[in-house]
Amino acid sequence: MIADMEAESSARRSALDKLSDRVSAFASSPPFLLIHVVWFATWIALNARPDAMDPYPFTFLTFLVSLEAIFLTSCVLISQNHLERQAHRRAELDLQINLLAEREMTTVLRKVAAIAAHLGVDDNDLDTELAELVEQTDVQAVARTVDAESK
Repeated sequence: MIADMEAESSARRSALDKLSDRVSAFASSPPFLLIHVVWFATWIALNARPDAMDPYPFTFLTFLVSLEAIFLTSCVLISQNHLERQAHRRAELDLQINLLAEREMTTVLRKVAAIAAHLGVDDNDLDTELAELVEQTDVQAVARTVDAESK
């Protein structure tokens, strides 16, 4: 089910988003590094001669590398934005599932406590802890506590 949601999300992405992902993936690969090492070495070797097209300090090479950096940065940022949205969606889903699980566990604890009381099981040493656990969790109070502790 989650995999289906991820596939649906990927299918809805624009062509630019998909291209950015491919460019980012290639830019972080060993072949990309190797191509650049060969390219720079060749450029420097060819332009080290007196009759060079782009003599030292290789101004045209600097221009090309700067343009490449602009486009690569844009592609990486587009891909990272997608990953951030995806992570946010997963975290939201995780939170909702955790809240449902907490509600279910509270219900189960109430039922177990009622069964224990009906059977006359002695649970005096667990009374305080059990009383806390069977109460509905105040999500806003927990969020405030987390916010206060993270400051």
